[in-house]
Amino acid sequence: MNSWLLDAGPLIAFLDRSDPFHVQVKAALVSFKGKFFTTGAVITEAMHFLRVDIGGPATLVDFLESSRTAVVDCCQPADLKRAVKLMQKYADTPMDFADASLVLLGDSLRVTQVCTLDRRGFATYRMATGKRFTLVLDEK
Repeated sequence: MNSWLLDAGPLIAFLDRSDPFHVQVKAALVSFKGKFFTTGAVITEAMHFLRVDIGGPATLVDFLESSRTAVVDCCQPADLKRAVKLMQKYADTPMDFADASLVLLGDSLRVTQVCTLDRRGFATYRMATGKRFTLVLDEK
């Protein structure tokens, strides 16, 4: 089964019709026939930006539920240590915790396809094996 990692940017763009990437992201997410994975850190970031619309957070939850997105927790001390090391390694990019959590998730699931608007970051980040991420929105 094809799997994508979901970053906050596309989640926000999908739900915010005024977002300049809304149409592109909606087409990609609606047509995808596979499994979405994300992290609690990504959801926290998306909730933060979607809170400006009173229904934004609820709509995000509805999407996660209807799409059967798997939300994985990457907050155990060992995960946090690895995330901090990644954030230090990519400090010049920079990498935030949500991005680090997606890289860790990609490593654990062996998923390299990421739905993100952060082209600079995910074009730079590497999995523990050194493998590059595939930016799925650039392929559409």
